Amino acid sequence: MPHITAVILTYNRKELLRRSLDAVYAQTRPCDRVIVIDNASHDGTRQMLLTTEKPGLEVYMLSHNIGASGGFNAGFRLAYQRGTDFIWMMDDDIIPEPDALQRLLEADDLLKQQNIDHAFLLSTAFTESGFVTNTPGLSALTNGIGYRNWPALVEYGMAPVQRATFVSILVPRATLAEHGLPIASMFIWGEDTEYTLRVTRDRPGVLVGTSKVLHLRQENGPISILTENNPGRLKLHRHRIRNDIFIARNYKSFGSYLSELYKYTTLLLDFLRQAQFNKARIVLHGLVESLWFFPGTEAADTPPDTLTATVKRLERLPSASNTMPESTSEGGMKEETEHRVTPAHTSRFPP
Repeated sequence: MPHITAVILTYNRKELLRRSLDAVYAQTRPCDRVIVIDNASHDGTRQMLLTTEKPGLEVYMLSHNIGASGGFNAGFRLAYQRGTDFIWMMDDDIIPEPDALQRLLEADDLLKQQNIDHAFLLSTAFTESGFVTNTPGLSALTNGIGYRNWPALVEYGMAPVQRATFVSILVPRATLAEHGLPIASMFIWGEDTEYTLRVTRDRPGVLVGTSKVLHLRQENGPISILTENNPGRLKLHRHRIRNDIFIARNYKSFGSYLSELYKYTTLLLDFLRQAQFNKARIVLHGLVESLWFFPGTEAADTPPDTLTATVKRLERLPSASNTMPESTSEGGMKEETEHRVTPAHTSRFPP
């Protein structure tokens, strides 16, 4: 049987994390290892994890928040370098159904029997109200006579895709070995799009209809600076703008790249006309950053000393131990500094 490592990225959502962990540990096909990457939470997540009794659970704490992109990079890297066969990646607001992982693995077996090469497998995500969310983009790859090949998998309840999110994505070790890691310096919003476009240039990912997950807090629809009113999230939209332009430049036509530049330049002017100067400044920052944003990619076996955060592992002590060393934290866990894990690109503007 293949070795499966689930990785959950979390930041200041301990109750969601608790629910996600419970769902991962309730899978009909158990994971062999579960890794939590804590992106420097300060809401009691660490204390909650210290008292969590879950077999095979590994907790890695980052010294400061390096964004979802950095967190996913660290999660994939740590899991890959632990020797796993598949990495099942998700955020802390994902609640997989009990057979979600089993259905992904069954789909992998079927695809292999049919000699259908694939870069990853993806669960179908729904909101609490039952709406489909995080819809991936259908693969544009063609068959031997020049037609798009996506209907070939419909009879199996699957669809070949290219652009996708890290909402319950099962990535084989071979994909990481060939294509490397997500780009840490993207910080947030777009690292999953860039990565899935990168790995599906010559073979598709596959959406599995029978593998279902609940994506909490998605009722407001897609992310947009037009409707964003949360000051903490609003400032992050410059990353989204820069990343959108970077992705268009790297993975789309030159016309699409120019269209992306035009879209955000027009948005900047609209905000100025409406006297929304804060939003205009954020759009301007994203546009300016995109001019010199050319991040490189890292191999999956890159030594874990290239992120801008110190990584500490919470190590559970043997239950039979009668004494605790001074370095032991509450709940029978101890902190160990693992490594310093710096993105290849440093942004001009602070996150």
